[in-house]
Amino acid sequence: MSPELPDELFDAAAAGNRRALGRLLTMVERRDDLGAVVATRAHRDGGQARVIGITGAPGTGKSTITGRLADVSGAARPAILAIDPSSPLTGGAILGDRIRMDGHISSSAFIRSMATRGHAGGLAVAVPDAIRVLDAAGCDPVIVETVGVGQVEVSVAAAADTTVVVVTPGWGDAVQANKAGLLEVADVFAVNKADRPDARGARRDLELMLDLGHQDGWRAPIVLTTANQGKGIEDLWAEIERHAAHLRESGQLSRRRCQRQRDEVADRIELGLRDRAGQIIESEVGAAVLDRVEHREISPAAAAEMLLAPLTPDPGPES
Repeated sequence: MSPELPDELFDAAAAGNRRALGRLLTMVERRDDLGAVVATRAHRDGGQARVIGITGAPGTGKSTITGRLADVSGAARPAILAIDPSSPLTGGAILGDRIRMDGHISSSAFIRSMATRGHAGGLAVAVPDAIRVLDAAGCDPVIVETVGVGQVEVSVAAAADTTVVVVTPGWGDAVQANKAGLLEVADVFAVNKADRPDARGARRDLELMLDLGHQDGWRAPIVLTTANQGKGIEDLWAEIERHAAHLRESGQLSRRRCQRQRDEVADRIELGLRDRAGQIIESEVGAAVLDRVEHREISPAAAAEMLLAPLTPDPGPES
């Protein structure tokens, strides 16, 4: 492939060519040399799009809410990045979220499913790159929706400017959400399926939890929605916009984005060290050290110290 190809694809994607945009996203997902070129170009040209995270337990209606939000945003080129909890064995992704969105979204939206492939670490670098590609191609807003549970959801939420946590009435998932850290990352709550009994009870429970939490100048609003009927979606979008205005006016938007970049650099270092650790273990030196561990000549801790020594920075001469 010619080195001009990524630039040509970006030009085509910015002009609305969905196939070109899809190819760019595939490139960054592969994390090869060409993907690095695409990621660099996207980083240079991005930074304009609003990034909204939609997260919560399975079955809460996140996909329907995501599609509805893209529609009521009034944006010319909204984009949705749906994170699927793919199998670590087969790599297959569950694409039901895409099916549920299709009935509630305008044809102008670009939808992309991204498989986690069972690796939260890989997700930590793949998602920011994909967001930047969509941003650089002129998509706005970029809505990132998670389908799984646990740490993957929290990691994806950390990639957003505004995070919406979706719950349902009678949510026995409240404790699970609290354990996963979702309550801490929520900027806006949506109590979906509000036509069910005890929707207001769920809202009351959230209010009590917020009363016990730390406030930093923004108290997460709670919006009642019935997404399959489109009820409450405009109110939810209004709260998302209100939070965006708060971020801009308080200066938190730039601080959040700077912190995200610092966290991404740390994630990439961690992922690189993990890959390097595997290479060291498989090397001749690693095999020799492991042999000494197996013969109980040295402890695993001592072996790790020996193998880490070449990676430890030299502090230089003392002043």
